[in-house]
Amino acid sequence: MLPQKQGEEAIVASFNESETEGGGGGNKDEVSDLQSSAVSMKSFLWHGGSAYDAWFSCASNQVAQVLLTLPYSFSQLGMLSGIILQIFYGILGSWTAYLISVLYIEYRSRKEKENVSFKNHVIQWFEVLDGLLGPYWKAVGLAFNCTFLLFGSVIQLIACASNIYYINDRLDKRTWTYIFGACCATTVFIPSFHNYRIWSFLGLGMTTYTAWYLTIASVVHGQVEGVTHTGPKKLVLYFTGATNILYTFGGHAVTVEIMHAMWKPQKFKYIYLLATLYVFTLTLPSASAVYWAFGDELLTHSNAFSLLPKDGFRDAAVILMLIHQFITFGFACTPLYFVWEKVIGMHDTKSICLRALARLPVVVPIWFLAIIFPFFGPINSAVGALLVSFTVYVIPAAAHMLTYRKASARQNAVEKPPFFLPSWTAMYVLNAFVVVWVLVVGFGLGGWASVTNFVRQVDTFGLFAKCYQCPKPVVAHSPLPQPHH
Repeated sequence: MLPQKQGEEAIVASFNESETEGGGGGNKDEVSDLQSSAVSMKSFLWHGGSAYDAWFSCASNQVAQVLLTLPYSFSQLGMLSGIILQIFYGILGSWTAYLISVLYIEYRSRKEKENVSFKNHVIQWFEVLDGLLGPYWKAVGLAFNCTFLLFGSVIQLIACASNIYYINDRLDKRTWTYIFGACCATTVFIPSFHNYRIWSFLGLGMTTYTAWYLTIASVVHGQVEGVTHTGPKKLVLYFTGATNILYTFGGHAVTVEIMHAMWKPQKFKYIYLLATLYVFTLTLPSASAVYWAFGDELLTHSNAFSLLPKDGFRDAAVILMLIHQFITFGFACTPLYFVWEKVIGMHDTKSICLRALARLPVVVPIWFLAIIFPFFGPINSAVGALLVSFTVYVIPAAAHMLTYRKASARQNAVEKPPFFLPSWTAMYVLNAFVVVWVLVVGFGLGGWASVTNFVRQVDTFGLFAKCYQCPKPVVAHSPLPQPHH
């Protein structure tokens, strides 16, 4: 039985006990009613494990600050390439999320046949790799996944500082990073993905508002005078933009944790694809509209908010994105919290406060890195090329091929090939294509372009940049002294 389901049944059992113990006393019935309503409200807001919860988590986690950098990517790629690559990487990302879900189900079913209990234990991707392919794969998966999630959290902090600056520029972006680092540290109190129900729902609503604000505001604003759309004009910029899109649809480094929080993880199969289809309705219109309106100006403005006129609608979008980035920070950090808890032997601890205290050392290096490298757009592309390419695309496809390389493994597989690709050979070919494509285009060309661009930013702005891509202050010229007569 799944741990989450046991938890739900425990709630029901405790409610039933309070009902039976109530007997016939009116006061006891009233107390019982109050207790049951409190439990049901807590369950509604806090205990999410349905397929809908998983869909909200996947969709909410995919589109955060990337919404604001996709127009920047379009300026590097051009309109046509931007649209085609979004669709291509969205489908590719959905396929590898499906592979991860298959491997999770395979691993879990094998372990449960050995009577292994996962009560008070959250299964993670590196453990799936360890159980199916051995310790070397565990080490590789752990290294790439943790590094990706670390920098994913760093990006959220940078994005928070970058966004709030457009509402209040009295403080520089570095100071805002200090402030939001402290705010985001409070995510240590959220136990697991099982408790993100209301946050995922709100987060997706916030990004939906922001995406449509970007679209409508750009159309209403119209094209700037003398707008040009010259992209793509440099290979470095082209592949930098392409890897940012690869990163956009590579948000499933937390897929296993989201699945484990489900009451019935078998239902996850196509949830990521459905989430991606919804995400397309947000990313394609907003990126296209902003690029249409501002064109090549975006090459020096990686955050779309910086070009739109300041008004109440923009301020509302900024505030909603800030809240959502706090949620996404928690999404990216929670698997790191789990790994750290397991390392120091605190993962089974039931006290939320003790676990929160143990998790705090994870936040410090994230805070520090966000202050060192405050480069919003370029760091997205670098993370996409060097980390997402392996974590999200290459490793799942290669792991699936190796797990089912033997006829016996294919025959005893818990999950058979999907209805739209019923042959194991066809799956092998598709997985091989994913590995080769991402290694050559994503990691190879994308890595070269992203690192080149990233180094340029460091050379231009320096490490610990106080206010990255901030407008230069206007220096007031003092009047010329009047001649004495």
